[in-house]
Amino acid sequence: QVQLVESGGGLVQAGGSLRLSCAASGLTFRHYYMGWFRQAPGKEREFVAAVSRFGLSAEYADSVKGRSTIARDNAKNTVYLQMSSLKPEDTAVYYCAAGTDGAMGPYDYWGQGTQVTVSS
Repeated sequence: QVQLVESGGGLVQAGGSLRLSCAASGLTFRHYYMGWFRQAPGKEREFVAAVSRFGLSAEYADSVKGRSTIARDNAKNTVYLQMSSLKPEDTAVYYCAAGTDGAMGPYDYWGQGTQVTVSS
């Protein structure tokens, strides 16, 4: 069974930083592109960032570019999203996902999400 488990969310002040982690199991981790998505209340889920299978390339949404870094540690089957200069509009449930085709998806597996709340 494939499992993706996010952690690291919480309440932070605007301008602060946090690192989200996603631990994967039940799949050959290095075969998968890993992505981060988020969904704010009343909004559709949106793409945040993705990293290629060996961490050599990454894609970011314009809304987080320059403020976020996605990275992966294939030895630990873990992907990270480091976020800084956080804004209230970053408030959302953040999900990690795994897919074999590429950064643009489709994504085959999804985690349960972790809440990030940024206060003003």
